[in-house]
Amino acid sequence: MSEHHYAVIMAGGGGTRLWPVSRKENPKQLLPLLGQETLFQSTVKRLENLFPPERILVVTVEEQAREMKQQAPEIPEENYLIEPAPRGTASVVGLAAKVLQRRDPNAGMAILPSDHFIRNVDLFHYLLKAAFEVAEQDFLVTLGITPTMPSTAYGYIQQGKPLDGEYKYPVYMVKSFKEKPDEQTAQQLLRMGDHSWNSGMFIWRADSILEEIEKQMPELGAALNIIGAAWGTPGQNEAIEKNWPSLKNVTVDYGIMEKAERVAVLPAGGLGWSDVGSWSSLFEVLLPDMNGNIATNAGLHLAHETHNTLVYGGGSDRLVVTIGVDDMVIVDTGDVLLVCKTDQAQKVKDVVEHLKKHRQETYL
Repeated sequence: MSEHHYAVIMAGGGGTRLWPVSRKENPKQLLPLLGQETLFQSTVKRLENLFPPERILVVTVEEQAREMKQQAPEIPEENYLIEPAPRGTASVVGLAAKVLQRRDPNAGMAILPSDHFIRNVDLFHYLLKAAFEVAEQDFLVTLGITPTMPSTAYGYIQQGKPLDGEYKYPVYMVKSFKEKPDEQTAQQLLRMGDHSWNSGMFIWRADSILEEIEKQMPELGAALNIIGAAWGTPGQNEAIEKNWPSLKNVTVDYGIMEKAERVAVLPAGGLGWSDVGSWSSLFEVLLPDMNGNIATNAGLHLAHETHNTLVYGGGSDRLVVTIGVDDMVIVDTGDVLLVCKTDQAQKVKDVVEHLKKHRQETYL
């Protein structure tokens, strides 16, 4: 990687689909969901030998930053960019691009979510290097994931013609972005063979993305110009607190990528990627026993005639027994017990909405 390449970790989200373990105080990226390390720590570790800590930035909210600084003390304090309130990924990307452009006018940046799992780290490094090459040609680059099933949990990217030029990895123009589809559409997209899942990982030059923001989201562009001018001066905090809250809550996909002209995709198979987006996704990431069962995070599970069932938590001295149970998710946090069918795990977020609506804050 050149000294002009930076990694930006987006880390402000809540992860409601992993409730009741992921809470307001302890969102999923700060939890050791898959082992000893938290998802955030794994994301930082994945960047070793690629970016030195001083070229890794983290965009997050104040209450998460304190914990992150303890979990990854190697990242310098000034590399934490604090959002006063979550305002969508377009704002996050814009702020990071503005700060990097001031630091290094030739900055290229990889935007990486803090809560993903990637098994094949070598391939991930190779893809990032290839993507930065493409980004130098003034493209906005996205990493696509070659679909393994007709998932309705992800947006899809349709690839167009291959990009001209000699690149380390096959790269295509993006024909279109599609929102999360229904089951029937997802099967159709899979059959077409030219669609990737949208991983939420992007690579571009800071000046390229800022130019697109100016063009497509002028209000955000104007706010970023004010914040950028004040950055590193005594007026920095005032500028961000004054201009940030009024920004629209828009994703970078919807606000920028869907209408941009020079967008390229690297479709990646074999990455062993998961966005750890729901309890059912843990079946893709953790290794089940011979009956397809997983017991994790100190839970003791006695499985009698039980198949394809996840038991999470419960504490080391708590025994969870299942008899004649198939395709279930059981999550025990002490104050909440969640039991659901594996194929209903996406609906956990509906329960969170219900609790919010009925002001049952204790459980959020």
